[in-house]
Amino acid sequence: MASAEEWMQIRPQGLYCVPADSYIDPHEPVHRAIITHGHADHARPGHGQVIATEETQAIMQVRYAGDAPERILLGYGQNHAVTPTVNLWFAPAGHVLGSAQAVLEYNNHRIVISGDYKRHPDPTCKPFEVVQCDTFITEATFALPVFSHPKLEDEMAKVLRSLEVFPERTHLIGVYALGKCQRVMKTLRQAGYEKPFYLHGALISLTELYEGCGYDFGEWIPASDLKGKAREEMRGKVVLAPPSTLADRWSRTLPDMLPIMASGWMQIRARARQRRAEMALIVSDHADWQDLITTVEETQAKEVWITHGRTDALEYELKRRGIKAKALDLIGREEEVE
Repeated sequence: MASAEEWMQIRPQGLYCVPADSYIDPHEPVHRAIITHGHADHARPGHGQVIATEETQAIMQVRYAGDAPERILLGYGQNHAVTPTVNLWFAPAGHVLGSAQAVLEYNNHRIVISGDYKRHPDPTCKPFEVVQCDTFITEATFALPVFSHPKLEDEMAKVLRSLEVFPERTHLIGVYALGKCQRVMKTLRQAGYEKPFYLHGALISLTELYEGCGYDFGEWIPASDLKGKAREEMRGKVVLAPPSTLADRWSRTLPDMLPIMASGWMQIRARARQRRAEMALIVSDHADWQDLITTVEETQAKEVWITHGRTDALEYELKRRGIKAKALDLIGREEEVE
């Protein structure tokens, strides 16, 4: 059995699988890229060949319209011989639409590269599936004991209560365009919110992509359709926009705007103040501290590599539990991306 160090390398372009002659989520253009999901710090343009799920490929086409790599679409659980000696298949990562863990098998050794993932339920993507392996490669975005993410339904209940208390205010929620926006919309619908949503233009194309994949968000209206006095219609309703808009000129045109930020970082009060949010919603698309540790243990991996985030804290805790672990500190990874 080959050890992971014998066939996985850290190169300037990112994580590289030698016998597959492939990079996983490279941050520079390469000849062959295995992409775990569509967020911009993992899925970049310019590659010669891209292997990803159908949904991730569609997301990349929306974001990089002029990009034209050779595309290999791989369904969950579908085997693909990247080279004669390396088998690849994808397992759901529960992060966003189309997100996957890349499972690489070579010489009786299995490595799972999880990309970004979460264990909390999400009505807009397939749930995370544990894959037992020899080596598990994990993120560590929220790898500190302080991070314990609440149920999304409880956070959305705060919005519904606020709409009852402040029916005259426009509730502007800062969300990322891929995943966060659609998850918030779907969960609010499930909680009983029936009024139309108003969407900033930056959120529309990916929301339409989700709808094309079968997800129903009810009625929504482009916020740009309402100008001048027509914007009074937004009072007592939910407007969704990129986080950057909470403090810019665009948001100041909304009637009696109540700024709300949805992010896993809202557990840290200073982060909420930085966003100038009156209401902070703890909405994370990543695993929290306990879920990271639970996931590692469930994979039964003999060795764990940690790509980015609070790598030192997770490495220390895993070693304390008798698990061999090391931090990779890959460059080009963001805490959360818009």
